[in-house]
Amino acid sequence: MDGKGPELTLRFDRGTILVEGIHPSNRNLVPFVQFDPRTKVDRAEGYRYRLIVEELRRKQVSYLDQARDYQPLQFDLKSARNPFPHQKEAVQAWWTANGKGLVVLPTGTGKTFTAILAMIQAARPTLVVTPTIDLLHQWHTELEASFGFPVGMLGGGEYTLSPVTVSTYDSAYIHVERWGNRFGLLIFDECHHLPGATYSMAARMSLAPFRLGLTATPERSDGQEVAYEDLIGPIIYRREITELSGQFLADYRTEQIFIRMSAEEQERFDHNKSVYRSFLSAKQLSISSPEGWRRFLFEAARTKEGWQALQAYRDMKKVERSAEGKFLQLEALLKKHTADRILIFTADNATVYDISRKYLIPALTHQTKTKERRLMLERFHSGEYSTIVTSQVLNEGVDVPAASVGIVLSGTCTVRENVQRLGRILRKRPDKQAILYELILEGTSEVYSSERRRQHNAFG
Repeated sequence: MDGKGPELTLRFDRGTILVEGIHPSNRNLVPFVQFDPRTKVDRAEGYRYRLIVEELRRKQVSYLDQARDYQPLQFDLKSARNPFPHQKEAVQAWWTANGKGLVVLPTGTGKTFTAILAMIQAARPTLVVTPTIDLLHQWHTELEASFGFPVGMLGGGEYTLSPVTVSTYDSAYIHVERWGNRFGLLIFDECHHLPGATYSMAARMSLAPFRLGLTATPERSDGQEVAYEDLIGPIIYRREITELSGQFLADYRTEQIFIRMSAEEQERFDHNKSVYRSFLSAKQLSISSPEGWRRFLFEAARTKEGWQALQAYRDMKKVERSAEGKFLQLEALLKKHTADRILIFTADNATVYDISRKYLIPALTHQTKTKERRLMLERFHSGEYSTIVTSQVLNEGVDVPAASVGIVLSGTCTVRENVQRLGRILRKRPDKQAILYELILEGTSEVYSSERRRQHNAFG
């Protein structure tokens, strides 16, 4: 195209970029744009905005930008706080990568402050996206304290949009088509949640040219971590627990404790195992994949034998999660660590409530109301409560710096969950020595699960 070419106009429309003024013969002038026959316009996904603008500038094509609805925003940090070396290195690496990419840091090493430094560097209105209500409030409090101005909130019954806003993933993907042009920087906390058809819309429908992903565990069991590069950028900085323990994280050790079933439990377990496996064999089923498990549930719903096999499976799991020997070992550990702050982790809420009733320990689950949850954590921080038992609520993001002992009664086989649980007890405190115990029932799938979830350098 000779001369300066025709003037194009960019507009934001429900999570997409409209490019007006393209002649049909020159549609390849603008990357990622496709003709929309329904509305008779040329359109691209919102997150392609940066690449479109860069290409137009490279080709020296004049354009009118009516898509972006924000201006640069300078941030003034209200508290004097010196960043750690790894925080400065992370932000420098991110900015060198043109303000796109993932920073992988262990829990407790200051991912939030790293993000704040990135906000100062980018100087753009910012949307922070979090997976839980607890993290939503945690970020909101930290950002208001850091910058000294009101921060918007989307989620948990709140809907206030400001130049700096915190949102849950659920609220972000629902509303982003309306205000995806209002922010220049997106920060995805616990960004391993982002890949997938639903949550990824929060990234796809925003035109924010600067993007930062934060996580301690970027790998996903479904392999969808390949989507990061397209939606946020590649991993541009990574440090592991073993690199930062001692100086920036508490020193720690992990210990596996193997438990034997009682004779009665062994008999009950073996019987249920026989019923369950006989059904799998008869139906030629394998549950080594999600599809196999779905087939098992389908077959189990069709016959009396299937229902009995499902009940047998559930009873096997009940034995694994609440064997008498586990409770005896738990009692011993509680007595051993009377002077420490303890987090007890289980795989299910039923065991949480069993432990809570038996030992009068506060129980924290997804059913716990927000106000009660905050009060419980405040009392744990102050020392009024020395122990909390939970299933998965504390796996991710919630700040519990006082905790130094973790006891895993049961869990999944995922590395992420195990690393997250370890991370809950590693926040640095003077003279703190953290320890994570794993209670494993011999002769069960827990042995395999433990081996799988320990496949990380944090566990030696």
